[in-house]
Amino acid sequence: MVEELVAVGVTLASAGAVYVTAAARVVKQYERGVVFRLGKLRPQVRGPGFTMIVPGVDKLRKVNMQIVTMPVPAQEGITRDNVTVRVDAVVYFKVSSPAEAVVRVEDYRFAVSQMAQTSPRSIIGKSELDDLLSNREKLNQGLELMIDSPAVEWGVTIDRVDIKDVSLPETMKRSMARQAEADRERRARVINADAELQASKKLAEAAHQMADTPAALQLRLLQTVMAVAAEKNSTLVLPIPVELLRFLEKGAQVATSGSGRPQAVRDEPPPLEPRLDSGCGGSNSRQE
Repeated sequence: MVEELVAVGVTLASAGAVYVTAAARVVKQYERGVVFRLGKLRPQVRGPGFTMIVPGVDKLRKVNMQIVTMPVPAQEGITRDNVTVRVDAVVYFKVSSPAEAVVRVEDYRFAVSQMAQTSPRSIIGKSELDDLLSNREKLNQGLELMIDSPAVEWGVTIDRVDIKDVSLPETMKRSMARQAEADRERRARVINADAELQASKKLAEAAHQMADTPAALQLRLLQTVMAVAAEKNSTLVLPIPVELLRFLEKGAQVATSGSGRPQAVRDEPPPLEPRLDSGCGGSNSRQE
């Protein structure tokens, strides 16, 4: 009798162990469990940890709640200003409602991927090239709204959408490079002209100052000689005193004002006038 009771106890324990093994489930911290009982969705979503289901009756499906990073393949389109571009993007999304993500859509990852591939083409067609290159934050927000609108019904929340790269044709790249080079050259010329204008004003002020104090010009000349001598080159500088130049200039002015014309020009003798010799005429009469 005792042996029969022990055998029954072992049988029940084995059956219980098999039942617990078949019914036991472990849901991880980043997962949620959706239970279907005879094909019908149970309203309660199983949280992380140990949980039990009815073997053969319930079916547990685990849904990952982590943020998914999905790269979007390069999409080619034509902008509003008729420029062909290729746009690469990346989408960050997560499941907000596990039950809806399982029931409302067959594969929420594939659905979000297809929506992410069609949305950039719409954004490209509505935008200009300058907006794609410089105003990406606004375009990212537009893509996020376009993808998030249908994804909310699937129990998926779009965290953010970023445009990684905008590829341009080689001809457009060369044209933009030439435009940028011309703009830089224009700015350089304007800056050089402004510098020349400022330098001319300063030089004019310096000339007026040196005209009032002639000694300043001598000091500037000596500074120039020192600067040339410090370079250790073969250049020979022969400074001419400014006073000497002014003395020669005054002498030339005095000579010009005294005679009315420079003294270096000599008076030329008057031209000789032809004269008839009277003796020649007398001899001619005697010969006749």
